[in-house]
Amino acid sequence: MPGGNILIAFIAIEVCCVVGALLFPTAFRYLSSANISVTLQAIPTIGFISLGVGLLMIAGEFDLSVGSVYTFTSIIAATLLGALSVSAWIAAPLGIAIGALIGLTNGLITLRFSMPSFIVTLGAMLFWRGMILLVHGATSIGFAPDDAFQFLFGGAIGVVPMSFIWLLVFSIGFHLVLQHRRLGSHIFAVGGNRAAAIAIGIRPGRVKLTAFAIAGAMASLSGIFSATRVNSITPSGGTGLELQAIAACVIGGLALTGGRGSMLGIFLGAALIYTIQDVLLLLRAPGFYLDIFVGALIVIAVILNQAVQGRARA
Repeated sequence: MPGGNILIAFIAIEVCCVVGALLFPTAFRYLSSANISVTLQAIPTIGFISLGVGLLMIAGEFDLSVGSVYTFTSIIAATLLGALSVSAWIAAPLGIAIGALIGLTNGLITLRFSMPSFIVTLGAMLFWRGMILLVHGATSIGFAPDDAFQFLFGGAIGVVPMSFIWLLVFSIGFHLVLQHRRLGSHIFAVGGNRAAAIAIGIRPGRVKLTAFAIAGAMASLSGIFSATRVNSITPSGGTGLELQAIAACVIGGLALTGGRGSMLGIFLGAALIYTIQDVLLLLRAPGFYLDIFVGALIVIAVILNQAVQGRARA
């Protein structure tokens, strides 16, 4: 089952957390409504980006610029909303379109000059990070949309934030595309065996450009959701998100060489990272412990993925 390993690990960790919360309800408030709400608010930030990055990784490419795109496009949307009085219903789609265009540009450069996407998007990450400071500077910028937009993208139903509901919707949509649509089949084929994909009439360049554009758009979408939730954008807010997204994908069972992965795995990978962070915060552990655990998880996940692939080939 795609994502089966991470599903088992996630359920086991959740069971341990619930048991710990029941045994020590005062010291370990894992089941408190406030803690559940905060955790569910945090997951979509990396979740949306991971969906786009994961789709691109399945196609056999990487995008390290998503963290910078996350911040740059949300600042553009906030500037349109605040300084130019453009409606949030127009500013947000424009920001997402700019993110898709940036992703498409990364893809065009990668394919046109036969360069590794890792290098191209590393350069793009630094370029757009500098553009953030050039366009706006180092100060935060407010993002205050109308009440309807605020509720639909930044509100909550009980303890469940709207952003988490949207993440579920997008995860299901991406799953349907990957498993039941021609584009999904082409993405798997291009990432798994490019020569074979060409032999059966698939155009790898077009498929990869589509995946690059989706990755950029999803990074922008994540920035819009985060800006709506906190009503402000910090120029340094997207730093490190690209590595967390790749970590979520790897932990979720995606092959680094492309051609294998699932949306369930990506979703659970993102959720597991923030679950671990939440547990460490509740235990009052130092912040750097998160890096230790995530780093160990990445290595373990790659080992398990390689073992699964070897068993499948055997």
